Amino acid sequence: MKNKQFKFGFLGVLLLSISSWGQSKPWTLRECVDYALKNNISIKQSELDLQSSQISKKDALGNFLPNINANASHSWNIGLNQNITTGLLENQTTQYTSAGLNSNVTIYNGLQNVNRLRRSNLTILSSQYQLAKMKDDIGLNVANAYLQVLFNKENVKVQKDQLANDERQLAKTEELVKAGSIARGDLLDAQATVAADRQKVIAAENTLFLSKLSLAQLLQLDDFKNFDTADANYTPSMSPTLSESPETIVAKAKQERVELKIARTNLEAAEKDLKVAKGAYQPSITGFYGFGTRASYSDRIVGIDANGNYILTGPKSLFDQFSDNKGHNFGLQLSIPILNGFSTSNAVARSKIALERSKIAQKQAELDLERNVFTAITDAKGALNAYESAQTALEARKNAFEYAQEKFKVGMMNSFDLSQAQTLYTNAQSEVIRTKYDYIFKVKVVEFYFGIPIVDKL
Repeated sequence: MKNKQFKFGFLGVLLLSISSWGQSKPWTLRECVDYALKNNISIKQSELDLQSSQISKKDALGNFLPNINANASHSWNIGLNQNITTGLLENQTTQYTSAGLNSNVTIYNGLQNVNRLRRSNLTILSSQYQLAKMKDDIGLNVANAYLQVLFNKENVKVQKDQLANDERQLAKTEELVKAGSIARGDLLDAQATVAADRQKVIAAENTLFLSKLSLAQLLQLDDFKNFDTADANYTPSMSPTLSESPETIVAKAKQERVELKIARTNLEAAEKDLKVAKGAYQPSITGFYGFGTRASYSDRIVGIDANGNYILTGPKSLFDQFSDNKGHNFGLQLSIPILNGFSTSNAVARSKIALERSKIAQKQAELDLERNVFTAITDAKGALNAYESAQTALEARKNAFEYAQEKFKVGMMNSFDLSQAQTLYTNAQSEVIRTKYDYIFKVKVVEFYFGIPIVDKL
C-alpha cells in the first residue's frame, strides 16, 4: 500500500514538473535587463571591439621587442659551373647549404612606440566606456518597453471592465424595455455600445501582444509567443532626485555618464596620434645582429703530388663545415628623414585636424549632455503634473458617471448619455495609467543621469 502511494505521489510530482516546465515563466524587469545585457547583438559587438582593442595593445607592446628571423636554403647548380676547388669551368652538379639568423631592434624612433602603447591603453579604456554606454542604452530601452507592456496590460483590464459594465447595463436595459419603462431605441444604443466595447478590448489586446513582441525582439528571444512579463503594480512617488537643482544633476551627470568619458578619452588618443606623427620627423636608431654559416658538397684540395696535380678528397661533414664557416655581423643603423614625399608633414596635418575634431566632439558631448539632462528634468516634472491632473480628472469623471447612473435609474437620462459618461470615465482611467507609466520612466531617466542604476527603485 505504501509502495502504491509512493508511485502515485511520484507520478503526480513528475506530471506537475512537466506541466510547470511547459509553461512560460513570466519575466521580471531585472530578468529582462540581465538577459538583454548577456544576449543583445549590439553588446556582443561592443565586447568584440573591446577584444580587438586589447589585441592592438599587444601589437604596441610587440613594437618594443626585437625581430628575430631564421633562414635556411639548399641549392643545386647543374651544368657548366666553376669548380670552386680548381677554378676551372666544368659540367658538374654542385650543392650548397646555408643557414642564418637575423635580428633587429628599434632603439629610438622619436618615442613613437611609447606613444602608440599609451594610445592603445586609451583605446581599451574608450572601448570599455563604449560597452558601458551600450549596456546603459539597452537597459533603458528594455525598461521602457517593459513599462509599455505593463501599461497595455492595465489598459486591457480597464477596457474589459467597461465591457462588463456595459453588458450588465445592456441586461438591465432589456428588462426595462420588456417592462415598457424605456423606449426600444435605448436598447439599440446599449447594444451598439457593447459592440464598440468589444472592439476596444480586441484592439487593446492586439496592442498588448505587439508590445510583448517588441520587448521579446529587443531581448533577442526566439519563442516570443510564450513570452510574458510578471504582473507588477508600480506606484509613482516623488523622486528625491527631482528635488535636486538642475545644475547639481548636470554636475553629477558629468561625473557619472560615460558619454563625456568617451569624448575625453578620444581626445587624449588624438593627442597621442599627433605625437606619433611628429615622432617621424626625428632620426631613428636601430640595432641589428646577424649570424650565418654555409656548407658545400664539393671535393677539397688537400695537396699537390709530384707531377703538380691536385690531390682531392671529399667534403668535410656538414656540421664541421657549419662550425668552420660561421660568421657574425652586428651594428647600429641611423636613419635621418630628409625628404619623403611630404608623407610625414601630411600625417602631422591630418593628426592636427583629427585633434581639433576631437576637441569639438568633446564640447558637443558636454552640450548634448546638459541639454539631455535639462530635457529629462523638464519631461519628468511635466509627466508628474500630467499624472496629477489625470488623477483629478479621473475623480471628476467617476463622480459624473455615478451621478449619471443615478439619473438613469430614475429615468432622467437615456442610455446613450449614460454610455457617453461611462466612456469618458474609462478614458480617464486609461489616461491615469498612461501618465503613471510615462512619469515612472521619465523619472528613471533623470535618476539614470544622476547615477542611479536602471532597475533600482522601480
